[in-house]
Amino acid sequence: MGMTMTQKILAAHAGLPEVKAGQLIEAKLDIVLGNDVTSPVAINEFERCGATSVFDKSRIALVMDHFTPNKDIKSAQHCKQVREFAGKYDIDNYFDVGQMGIEHALLPEKGIVLPGDTVIGADSHTCTYGALGAFSTGVGSTDMAAGMISGKAWFKVPSAIKVVLKGKPAKNVSGKDVILHLIGKIGVDGALYRSLEFCGEGVQHLSMDDRLCIANMAIEGGAKNGIFPVDDVTLAYVNERAKRGYKVFEADEDAQYDEVVEIDLSALRPTVAFPHLPENTKTIDEVKPGEVMIDQVVIGSCTNGRMEDMRAAAAILKGRKVNKNVRTIVIPATQKIYLDCIREGLTEIFVEAGAVVSTPTCGPCLGGHMGILAKGERAVATTNRNFVGRMGHPESEVYLASPAVAAASAVAGYIADPDKI
Repeated sequence: MGMTMTQKILAAHAGLPEVKAGQLIEAKLDIVLGNDVTSPVAINEFERCGATSVFDKSRIALVMDHFTPNKDIKSAQHCKQVREFAGKYDIDNYFDVGQMGIEHALLPEKGIVLPGDTVIGADSHTCTYGALGAFSTGVGSTDMAAGMISGKAWFKVPSAIKVVLKGKPAKNVSGKDVILHLIGKIGVDGALYRSLEFCGEGVQHLSMDDRLCIANMAIEGGAKNGIFPVDDVTLAYVNERAKRGYKVFEADEDAQYDEVVEIDLSALRPTVAFPHLPENTKTIDEVKPGEVMIDQVVIGSCTNGRMEDMRAAAAILKGRKVNKNVRTIVIPATQKIYLDCIREGLTEIFVEAGAVVSTPTCGPCLGGHMGILAKGERAVATTNRNFVGRMGHPESEVYLASPAVAAASAVAGYIADPDKI
């Protein structure tokens, strides 16, 4: 019986000729990831069990991104603990203020994760790296600790849903609209502990930034991971950055899938997820102008803080002003993207439009800092979750959308169609 792409990667890392859905395996890890929120817990467990070394200092990545620059004493203490751990064990991939970025944008940019890798991260959106043809998934901090010590992890091999993409997206339709459409179709538990495996001729029309966004939100459909085939787009991206070898895996022709979902990219419209679940989606055509008045817009995060996202927002904000009632926060996802925004003149566009531009941080996405919502306030955000209280007060509301929709909404003062602004 054939294997899916995910199953072939896991089999190779388990040293097995084949694996089957539901099978328990122990697999070698290529990268173990943690951030300033989850790493301290992992470090405590690392030390509690008496460990005195890491399995490979070049295969661990520690990224200070959630509450940095430190928002309070507690976050400062957390970062200090991780900084000291990284120094003690000479961790190669430690990223702090001035060098950091949002972890799931930074690792691909730095060439740290590559096709065929097996990656765990103590952050649920670690599934982002499936865009590069890697198996990557989020774990708890205890599993992160075990991974740092042994370089291995236990997995139950997932079954898969085959997502066949057809056609080419229209203007102002991006990867965010693709994944919101899919989650709206299958629900937030539609892919529970399964792999979302994307394929089809439509893949070629998705940029790497689109794919990273789509894979990032696989977890919002309940998936264990999301994964894309390695094609010319992937190789062009990876070969600019790779500092080590990698292996490309492909699904077998007779691979078994639980179900097949087809999406015609050419038929998609900009899509918005209404509170309080990512599955609660409506197309922009279903939202009447002025129906949802807003107080804040956030353009950034590990989902949509990449260069194409910045350009999409700037294209709409150029020569316009954000509504006087809308606080607009733009967060480039890495230092490189921040610098590129300056070099391309995008930062000037944002500031002249009346937006604020922040250093890379996850801050507002998880209600941490840099954009907390008060009671009754509404935000349009390019982030990945809109649960109750996700961005602040439990009686606030978050509407998930693409950078184009977010920028258009910032100008209009309500959820707006980027084609009509």
